[in-house]
Amino acid sequence: MAHRSAKLTVHGRGLLVGRIIEQGWPVARAAEAQGVSAATAYKWLRRFKVEGQAGLADRSSRPAWSPRRLSPQREQAIITYRTTYRVGPHRIGWALGEARSTVHAVLRRTGAPRLADLDRPTGQIVRYQRQRPGELVHVDVHKQGRIPDGGGHRMLGRAGGHRDRRHGVGYDFVHVAVDDCSRLAYVEVHADERADTAVGFTSRALAWFAGVGVSVERVMSDNGACYRSSAFRQLLTRQHITHKRTRPYRPQTNGKAERFNRTLGHEWAYTKLYASNHDRIQALPGWLHTYNHHRPHTALAGRSPMDLLNNVPGNYN
Repeated sequence: MAHRSAKLTVHGRGLLVGRIIEQGWPVARAAEAQGVSAATAYKWLRRFKVEGQAGLADRSSRPAWSPRRLSPQREQAIITYRTTYRVGPHRIGWALGEARSTVHAVLRRTGAPRLADLDRPTGQIVRYQRQRPGELVHVDVHKQGRIPDGGGHRMLGRAGGHRDRRHGVGYDFVHVAVDDCSRLAYVEVHADERADTAVGFTSRALAWFAGVGVSVERVMSDNGACYRSSAFRQLLTRQHITHKRTRPYRPQTNGKAERFNRTLGHEWAYTKLYASNHDRIQALPGWLHTYNHHRPHTALAGRSPMDLLNNVPGNYN
């Protein structure tokens, strides 16, 4: 594929060859007009005469022969070790006497699943997606250290920010609800994760989802105390919603919420230096709007959650 500064794109190669063949330009003059050497012009002219228009297309830079590439037997040994022990390239390379980069290239080339996508005890890929919005909503609570006024250690350094713990700044509890199908998300920041807080958050989240046309059928949570309360159970029962819990010690089961928590950290909570906790919380609604309405999502083929939701028949928000 031609890079951004290439003198000859596919169109430019066609123009070069056309000037030589159809307009009768000398090769040297046509090459000069295109800003390339005569040798380059002869190369594309030769390809055009042999292959026609297809000869002007970009070609893979991959060599036809790679004498140092691992044998199929060695590649299979890497795959077998990965499948058996479920470890990364560093451990595999150490065990089999191969460079870590070589092991990584083999795993990528053969399409081996990432360790993060596997359930460690069983080795099965934990990857699923519900077929319609509202079929399953994941809820979770993420504990996050507060930022003292004037900035914390990320802004002041460890020496200047060590006062955080001494002054008892404490933690925020970020309550999240993520739709499994569309990845549409609702977030609130609270001072605790008690049962009444979780119930209030979930009630508002369900109302918000209903407001954008998503009728929630199931809610999945971990086994935290706030989700085991009778008040939480009664809330879901009143709205005819099934409560599903994750398997003990299997955070992958609630993977959509876990992944969203990571996105929150990378793109909102720790993406910039905030001068105070208030400033960070004030930035949340704007980021959340961007996430729901504009940010492309690889799992949704480059669409935003709201784009996917609006493409579901009957939903136009």
